[in-house]
Amino acid sequence: MSQKLYVRLSQEERAALEKMTRSGIGKAREITRARILLLADRNQPDWKTQAQIAEAVGVWPVTVSRTCRRFVLEGKSALRERPRPGQVPKITGDVEANLLLLACSEPPTGKARWTMRMLRDELIRLEVVEDISHVAVHQALKKTKSSRGA
Repeated sequence: MSQKLYVRLSQEERAALEKMTRSGIGKAREITRARILLLADRNQPDWKTQAQIAEAVGVWPVTVSRTCRRFVLEGKSALRERPRPGQVPKITGDVEANLLLLACSEPPTGKARWTMRMLRDELIRLEVVEDISHVAVHQALKKTKSSRGA
């Protein structure tokens, strides 16, 4: 049997959430979560049900229940995003620095400029990385606004 978890905001918490929603400064998801919590506050006489909150805020009812549950269990951290899982980036600061040095250097003899595949092959040959795609090389260079010898 699941335990009912009700949102009960203190005056300070309520004031902080109201300030966040009124100012509009912050991430949209955080402001939406703040609006959900304000409407779900059981300390107020005009609190709403989860279905009413979902309709008023424009989210699914499960979003309301998860936000309220996270707030009751974790506190204010329920407003922020949790870290998302994913693969660790292959291009770190050191790899990017080596890539930029290589891209700014003279291309191999007989070539007018570096290609993404040539840069990838050279990074692997120099053992800067074990394996990397030419697309990742392109994306790293695109962020730096570098030119490959033009």
